[in-house]
Amino acid sequence: MTPIGTTPASDPPRVADAPPPAHGTGGPTTGLTPGLPPAARPKRPHHRLRQVVWALVSAVVVAAFWSVDISWDSLGHAPARLVHYIGLMFGPPAWGQLPAAVSATMLSVAMAWFGTMLGIVISFPLSLLATRGLTPVWVRWPIRGFFAVLRAVPEVVIAVLMLSVTGLTAYTGALAIALGSIGTLGKWGYESFEAVDRGAIEAANAAGASRVQVMRWGVWPNAQPDVLAFWLYRFEISVRASAILGLIGAGGIGKMLMDNIQFRVWDVVGMLMITVVAITMIIDQLSGMVRIRIITGRWDLPFAARLRRRRTARAIASALDGTVARAAASDLDGSAARAAAGTADSEDRRKAEE
Repeated sequence: MTPIGTTPASDPPRVADAPPPAHGTGGPTTGLTPGLPPAARPKRPHHRLRQVVWALVSAVVVAAFWSVDISWDSLGHAPARLVHYIGLMFGPPAWGQLPAAVSATMLSVAMAWFGTMLGIVISFPLSLLATRGLTPVWVRWPIRGFFAVLRAVPEVVIAVLMLSVTGLTAYTGALAIALGSIGTLGKWGYESFEAVDRGAIEAANAAGASRVQVMRWGVWPNAQPDVLAFWLYRFEISVRASAILGLIGAGGIGKMLMDNIQFRVWDVVGMLMITVVAITMIIDQLSGMVRIRIITGRWDLPFAARLRRRRTARAIASALDGTVARAAASDLDGSAARAAAGTADSEDRRKAEE
């Protein structure tokens, strides 16, 4: 029997008395037997392909930057020249040309409206035929390829290609906008149709509805708000595109702007810029109001809605700050009351002991 306070010779050495581990095996770690190597750490993965891709992209960006013929000396004079031309355009603008500018802008808006409506009429049935689950693959994929080709070609290029057929008229710009709208609206359309709830489609199929009836009663009611909002948004894009198409002679405010820039009539250019910006902002607000009505069911201007949301957020933040302040004040009052009660109890016990 081993006396108390002594250690038998057969007992293993304590951890503190254990011999140091061999070289290269590492020291003892928590949860492991002393002297044994710890668990091997996993190696960090090396994404060689990703590194190569990033290196190639960086090389292309640097090469493109250095290949551009930039006159670095002229960049220092750019702010002064910009201020000079801004003064020529807006100091003051030629307000006498305002009626002609408004008339040209309305022509650009008419081009955008006609092109968008024509694009809607053509793209809507095609987008239904391109929807997965409504038509077979041999019908769906050629239509999607047609949409992709139209999206790949800008409206300016389409207008240039059509100049030899239709001439330098507003009709050329409207047709270019229509072709560009077909590709964009077609893609937005079939993506919206594919995102609808499948329950209505399955119910229509179970009731024995034909393919056209499934599209009418199973797909369109659910996708209608999104599709109408896309149509309005495309009209806003077409208004901006019509101004650009005027720069190549398709008519509208763009043609008037280009003519005055070529002859350096800067006060008229400034007035045209103000007119374009003002009418575009008005169209954006009206279109946004219609989109809000379609999606939420109420009439509201986007600018007013943003202001209302901002005021609501500030009111909520103020209410939360007030709640936190009151809670902190009540905690302080409670702590003070408990401290006063403790002090009174201590005084009572001291007097009782005395």
